[in-house]
Amino acid sequence: MDKILLVEDEKELAQVTKDYFANRGYLLQIIEDGQEALDYLMLNSVKLLILDIMLPNLDGFTICEAVRKKSNIPIIIISAKTGEYARIMGIELGADDYLEKPYSVKELFVRVKSQLRRAYEMQVDLEKIIKGDILIDVGKRQVYLKDKPVQLAAKEFELLKILVEHSGRAVEKEKLFNLVWGINSDSDYSTLTVHINKLREKIEKNPKKPELIKTVWGVGYRFGEFK
Repeated sequence: MDKILLVEDEKELAQVTKDYFANRGYLLQIIEDGQEALDYLMLNSVKLLILDIMLPNLDGFTICEAVRKKSNIPIIIISAKTGEYARIMGIELGADDYLEKPYSVKELFVRVKSQLRRAYEMQVDLEKIIKGDILIDVGKRQVYLKDKPVQLAAKEFELLKILVEHSGRAVEKEKLFNLVWGINSDSDYSTLTVHINKLREKIEKNPKKPELIKTVWGVGYRFGEFK
């Protein structure tokens, strides 16, 4: 069974979540302490991370940032912190999804399945896509810039792949959002903007003057044209 890690110090909520997942064939491990969770993640592999923000000893934002520097596993933040600021902060630090408390365990389960499917389902097409200095190994879900690996979050990878596949053509914001987050997502276009900005920081020479991912005002984004 693939291991999912839940970092949550509310014992009752954690146990209810673990039981719900177990009844559906998913192994969910619980760690209550933030520092203990980070230490574990630095030495062990998990398929997906569910992460609370308010934790003993080390907060979830710090854990999210540290994990993202090491791995591109899907990260879902669950938190009692509401509002746009907390959601955007989580996304900027590398989270793939954000769910406010109190949440439905059923909804969390659906979101976990969606993230696992997007990140790990078998790729029928194992081709390598090359555009300029960018190489996308679709099968390994790895991106290289000038032959050096670039660590991307799951949704950053999906965005780049879609834009490169439409190289030279503008892709509408709505289309990008629906393809990556899904048409029924509770997130909004600000989430897309945050991910595009993070992607630019990782692949552009000057993110403030992007040459690869260009904004097409009033439409969406276009990956640069290459001969």
